[in-house]
This record gives sequence, C-alpha cells and structure tokens, in this order.
Amino acid sequence: MKGQTNIRKARRGDEIALMGLVQELADFEKAPDEVMNTPEQLAIDLFDDKICDCFVYEIDGVIRGMALYYVSYSTWRGRCLYLEDLYIQPEFRRGGIGQKLFQILVDEAKEMGVKRMDWQVLDWNESAIQFYKKIGATLDPEWINGRLFF
Repeated sequence: MKGQTNIRKARRGDEIALMGLVQELADFEKAPDEVMNTPEQLAIDLFDDKICDCFVYEIDGVIRGMALYYVSYSTWRGRCLYLEDLYIQPEFRRGGIGQKLFQILVDEAKEMGVKRMDWQVLDWNESAIQFYKKIGATLDPEWINGRLFF
C-alpha cells in the first residue's frame, strides 16, 4: 500500500465515511436500497449511546475500511462479540488489511472477556468464506437466520 496507513477506533466525524462504506457493502451484497441508517444515527449509536463500536482502516487519513461490532449475549456462553460489518474497499484488498482488522477485533474481544465471536457471511460470497476459513473460523451451515423488520 502506498501512503500512510493506520488502524484506529472510529471517532466523531467519521460517520459520513462509515455510512459510505456501509452503502458500498450493501451495493456489493445486492441490497442497495436496504440501508435505512443515517450518518447522524450512526454517530448517536457509536459515540453517544455506545451500542456499537468500530475500527477503521485509513490511508493518508481517508477511511478505506471498517470493522463495526457490538456486544451480544449467549445464555450458553455469556458475553459475545458480534461483527456486524467487515468491509474494505475492493482496490485496497489482498494486502493483509482484512487479517489485521480481524486480529485487532479478536484482541479486543479477548480484552473484553467475551467467550465467542459471531458474524454472518452470504453463502455466495466465496472470497469472504475463503478468508474466514483461512483464519481458522468455523462456518456453521446448521443455523437458519430469523429476522423481523420494523
């Protein structure tokens, strides 16, 4: 990668760039019209209510990737960390950034004392599936996702 790279926690003022990445991810996942969140609401959720957190990857001060997560709960395990989105812009992939972001998240999870880390991956996203297999993750085809929208 050319330029100065950095991974850091998201801070107030990042919300517009983060929502831009969220929209890029939605476009990639063939759901461009599904994003209803706003930069303003994301800022409230991240920085005021602290219901989620985020690491960002930047090059020369421009955010090019993110790992957004929150604490969830399992009655079997206790506190868990849920990775909502791991996204790096396509032109910045294949340089080990995903692994670095993921490892920082694993370190954060261990520091928080969580017992498990969860996420979802679309069954057709072969590059993501291979990424998760490469890092030793278990992909569980047994569970079906349930969802209600309000």
